[in-house]
Amino acid sequence: MKTTSEQIAQLQEIIDQSQHLVFFGGAGVSTESGIPDFRSSKGLYMQDLGYQVAAEEIISHTFYKQHPKTFFDFYFKHLVFPDAQPNPCHQYLANLESAGREVTIITQNIDGLHQKAGSQVVYELHGNVYRNYCEAAHHYYDYADLVRDEEGVPHCPEDHSIVKPDIVLYEEALDEMQLLGAIRAIQRADVMIVAGTSLSVYPAAGLIDYFHGKHLVVINRSTLNLSAKEALVFQASVGAIFSHLTLSK
Repeated sequence: MKTTSEQIAQLQEIIDQSQHLVFFGGAGVSTESGIPDFRSSKGLYMQDLGYQVAAEEIISHTFYKQHPKTFFDFYFKHLVFPDAQPNPCHQYLANLESAGREVTIITQNIDGLHQKAGSQVVYELHGNVYRNYCEAAHHYYDYADLVRDEEGVPHCPEDHSIVKPDIVLYEEALDEMQLLGAIRAIQRADVMIVAGTSLSVYPAAGLIDYFHGKHLVVINRSTLNLSAKEALVFQASVGAIFSHLTLSK
């Protein structure tokens, strides 16, 4: 049985020798930046947040359409963190790309922290809270440009329709171009790192099946069911592992 330090050394060697690295991250990548997850024991789904319905129902397409005031109250309080900063994982991956390595990020997170760190090739499976569009004319607005009414609902100054965050709600399909781009990147990769995700949300969780490269690495606090796939597995926080990695010279 390898020690963690030996595993980290092995991971460092895998990264140093990689030709095309794909990083597939979930909520555990951003928790160390102060952004809560959904499904852990302290996640949003497990908390009493003062609403009469479950958080999982609030972030559905149906609830958004029927109760926009409550939806946006929850959304701005619990899903948007404009002051959050990239942590060692985000920064390492961005620096690796800046050093000339081929790195593709595939994320289930909607916080934009990979781009904030400097990563250029990012597929956002569930969208991004900093992109918003009015549902009538599809005018796009940055988060900082949102104009909210007295109930806290953002409206388009041009046509007064509701401005929806460009995120994928329950009952909505993933963006096909983002999904296809992610699949192609995984199929080309020789190294895939899966980090901070329980691999329980489909179709995103099925992406690992497209990987047929040399090295699969998994970093997660809880154990995952990887079927028959052979992997280098860390049962630890994402930051605890990435804070020990360095850029090869």
